[in-house]
Amino acid sequence: MNDTTPLSAQDSLVALMIAVSAADADIRTSELVKITNIVNNLPVFGDYDASHISRMSELVFSLFDQEEGLDALFGLIREALPERLNETAYALSCDVCAADGMIGETEARMLEEIRYELNIDRLHAAAIERGARARHMTM
Repeated sequence: MNDTTPLSAQDSLVALMIAVSAADADIRTSELVKITNIVNNLPVFGDYDASHISRMSELVFSLFDQEEGLDALFGLIREALPERLNETAYALSCDVCAADGMIGETEARMLEEIRYELNIDRLHAAAIERGARARHMTM
């Protein structure tokens, strides 16, 4: 993928999940497994080429190395993601954050930024977060 190739909607979902995982500078295996499972099992990724995951990782890490990289990433995501998938994007981000059983301060701030950038209503966000927490409870 080069700088002139636009992201697909699925690419933007994957990039956002990777960004959430990388937000705390500690990408855990459980988060990577969650991303892979999401891509392999959810209908929104039915026709997605999973080989793009590594390219999206490279893009995210490259942008995170730049001063305004997060803003650039959100710009790409907003451009590629249909508004009707904004809540889906937030739900997937919450699932990745919850995959390791804890949401740290940095990840929480990233989720807050996603809510803002994707214009997710606070009440809807709370419901999505509660669902992610419920799905990732342990005994």
